[in-house]
Amino acid sequence: MDVQQELKARLAALGTAIPEILLPKAGIDLQKWAVIACDQFTQDRNFWMRVKETAGGDPSALNLILPEIYLEDGDKGARTQRIRETMKAYLAGNVFAPAFTGCIYIERTTPFRPCRRGLVLAIDLDAYDWKAGARSLVRATEGTVPERLPPRVEIRCGAVLETPHILILIDDREDALIPVLGSRAKRSAPLYETSLMLGGGSVSGWALDREDDWAALADGLEALSRLSRSRYGIPEPFLYAMGDGNHSLATAKAVWDEYKAAHSDDPDLASHPARWTLAEVENLYDPGIAFEPIHRLLFGAAAGETLDVLSVLPNFSSRPVSSREELFRLVGDPDAHLSRLGLCSGTERFLVETSAPPVITESLQPLLDAFVQSSAAGQGNGAVSIDYIHGEDELFRLAAGPASTMAGPEDSKPAVRTGILLPPVRKSGLFETVARSGPLPRKSFSLGEGIEKRYYLECRKLFV
Repeated sequence: MDVQQELKARLAALGTAIPEILLPKAGIDLQKWAVIACDQFTQDRNFWMRVKETAGGDPSALNLILPEIYLEDGDKGARTQRIRETMKAYLAGNVFAPAFTGCIYIERTTPFRPCRRGLVLAIDLDAYDWKAGARSLVRATEGTVPERLPPRVEIRCGAVLETPHILILIDDREDALIPVLGSRAKRSAPLYETSLMLGGGSVSGWALDREDDWAALADGLEALSRLSRSRYGIPEPFLYAMGDGNHSLATAKAVWDEYKAAHSDDPDLASHPARWTLAEVENLYDPGIAFEPIHRLLFGAAAGETLDVLSVLPNFSSRPVSSREELFRLVGDPDAHLSRLGLCSGTERFLVETSAPPVITESLQPLLDAFVQSSAAGQGNGAVSIDYIHGEDELFRLAAGPASTMAGPEDSKPAVRTGILLPPVRKSGLFETVARSGPLPRKSFSLGEGIEKRYYLECRKLFV
């Protein structure tokens, strides 16, 4: 076995591969090309209109994705078809530089962090399982909602390209592996560097395309994999935990499983490109990563009604709060002896306290799900619905009432709405909790604010 084959086998045992990556050719405007994750700003049609205006008629990843704000529009099928056609046109046209084999070391600045480091590589979908109780090498950290997968599956099935917004975490408490790889990568000039549109900061990427770089990657991942057993008290290794893009990774898994079942007699099945998905791996303890809560927004529910729903929480109490700033301060107080939530609806604000466990979504989400379901059963079109909001500014804006500038299906949503402000989330204990108890409730945390989410930039051939 030669050196490259040995490295490939070592990495494969770690659910990892060195991908062939496509980047836009020189001369393509990367600020217009790179677009934020499709599941951001899901109640802000104006944001996505600005994205479209910024990209203009130039090549852009916007033309390769379906922003989730458009999922309720009537032209989803036409949009999906245009995405597939654009992928083929970009591959056949003069958009991409020749593919290169390697990883990409990334440094990203955001409006909130001076530097966040990551590594783009390929993850083996056969090493991943999102189901509760999974003991796979790659695991979900939050609950997956199967009903959210079909629109994504429809796009990925038969697509000739993929471009990821998936972020996967490693538990490197010494914060050693990715910085070491970054030092290696930065011996050469960057592959790309660009500002990101609409205040997203900037991003630079360097190639890791030498065998000794890949050996250093394998060494570091092997050490973390071995350490996971003793750290978490489990018999099987647990190397990768989902950070962002859980439903996108679950979509890739669903498409691969379906393809695998339909082509079980293919002798080359194990090496098919659809078995893998591009992702950016980041260290949980990177100084540039902040855990942020994902807030809840209830459409069709007033503050008083929402307080009634929450009143079954253990040792529940509530009181009005005079200002948004005070509410935010109280909810985020690290010295509070009880778990705290904030409610905002129009000009009303309330602080809720409860003795529910610190991971408040474990108690909160079942109550909200039951509330939405009972409302749907009793009220039909007047039912309560829920959305998940990144960033307290966006939550307060939406909870204040519908904006006159909004245009689209969100206009029809009830004017009465209540935002639920969640407390900060701590990094420590995430891997241990998932290893021993399984995924947290869906939408329990976010890696940074909405504008800090990953931007689509790198691509890879998928189906041909």
